[in-house]
Amino acid sequence: MRKPLVAALFALVIAGAGVAPAVAAPAPAAASTSASVSAIKADTKAAAPTLQAVSLAGTVALSNCSGSVIRFPNSADSDPALVLSNGHCLETGFPEPGEVIVGQASSRTFGLLNSAGTRVATLRASKVAYSTMTDTDVTIYQLTSTYTTIKNSYGISALTVQDTHPTVGTAITVASGYWKRLYNCSIDGFAYRLKEGDWTWKDSIRYTSACNTIGGTSGSPVIDQATGKVVAVNNTGNEDGETCTVNNPCEVDASGNVTIHPGINYAEETYQIPACFTTGNKLNLSASGCTLPKP
Repeated sequence: MRKPLVAALFALVIAGAGVAPAVAAPAPAAASTSASVSAIKADTKAAAPTLQAVSLAGTVALSNCSGSVIRFPNSADSDPALVLSNGHCLETGFPEPGEVIVGQASSRTFGLLNSAGTRVATLRASKVAYSTMTDTDVTIYQLTSTYTTIKNSYGISALTVQDTHPTVGTAITVASGYWKRLYNCSIDGFAYRLKEGDWTWKDSIRYTSACNTIGGTSGSPVIDQATGKVVAVNNTGNEDGETCTVNNPCEVDASGNVTIHPGINYAEETYQIPACFTTGNKLNLSASGCTLPKP
């Protein structure tokens, strides 16, 4: 997991330029918005889509992670806005395997960024709508502000969550509000199961190597460069070449075979989330098509 930032400067001194657990080098002064498509798999036969420059607009900085203001295809402008991050970024600590948290009180704050990565506002949660580290690694906060309020006050629109499964070869951007930094690469494939320590996630996205995400990027939206929609939430990577340990996830296929990809990073898909939120952005885990784990 790209865990909350602990002893960042110490680890940076020890590790030099290498990737250190839960830490990162200082963020660059300005975010790069150039999209790299060189890593798209050679066997992709469809014509390459027109790519757009993804920015940091709509991303947020948490105290220890990244996130984004999101909406679903059926969300209304008058609905309370939502923020997406990781389950392991929850302020009360990592949810246990099998634990699902809904409706938990929260007054957590988020720094809202514009396209240049400038903080333009502080948003506040009213509650944790949903959080888990079982099957996926997500926390969704409900805010005290509506989409209309955020748009009218700060000129920032929420990012829309795609409600269909992403595909191999898609050019993506991991947009970190914490570091005000963009990582551009492609979807390399999908892990049937991704196991890290006591947690197991299903159908995780594996990046190509160009997305060398670091500590503090946890919770960043993974954005399809062709559509501008969120297809996943960034959450982990194999840092030390170990097998199935914390910060060293392993892939387990349907037959139980285990493989590792040292230095490669992962995200958890989000296409299944919209079906679980109904009118008014209200969570309904019993809604038709909702497959998120239940308490």
